[in-house]
Amino acid sequence: MTVRSPIKHCRECGTAVVYRVPDDGDTKLRAVCPACHTIHYENPLNVVGTVPVLGDRVLLCKRNIEPRWGKWTLPAGFMELHETTAEGAARETDEEAGAHIEMGPLFSVLSVPRVGQVHMFFLATLQSDQFAPGYETIEARLFTEDEIPWEEIAFRTVKATLERYFADRRAGVLGAGRVYCADIL
Repeated sequence: MTVRSPIKHCRECGTAVVYRVPDDGDTKLRAVCPACHTIHYENPLNVVGTVPVLGDRVLLCKRNIEPRWGKWTLPAGFMELHETTAEGAARETDEEAGAHIEMGPLFSVLSVPRVGQVHMFFLATLQSDQFAPGYETIEARLFTEDEIPWEEIAFRTVKATLERYFADRRAGVLGAGRVYCADIL
């Protein structure tokens, strides 16, 4: 489980912060600067990625980094400042798989409160079956539903997204404007 370190110093003035409920009517414990009174909010990190598809196959990447080294995942990673969720998902797909895609609609939004993250996956159409994985990926490969190494999937959010993708495809409702939302506890 990934746990972020608590804030120790004020980003405005450098003074050591104290954790307390602010006097502004807030109800949560926050990092508050006793010198300049700046309140530092800690918010979830956004993970963005794609479900890249070519025909009846989905592209998965074998991780070359921790956590879950050697396990399979959809191309995804942390969203950067100054990019949209779709831009981040496309960037991660290029960085991790070297895949050329046409971006589709948002497909799944999964909250993972125990690690302070929200995962968002977009549907994407692969433009070719040629990949050039980056340093974070051992191998990028296409799988049919029956070929997916389900026991080797790196993250529960990826498994849930893939399960919903294949269920929607079988039901003929894929891309019908529905967004799958879930909490992964």
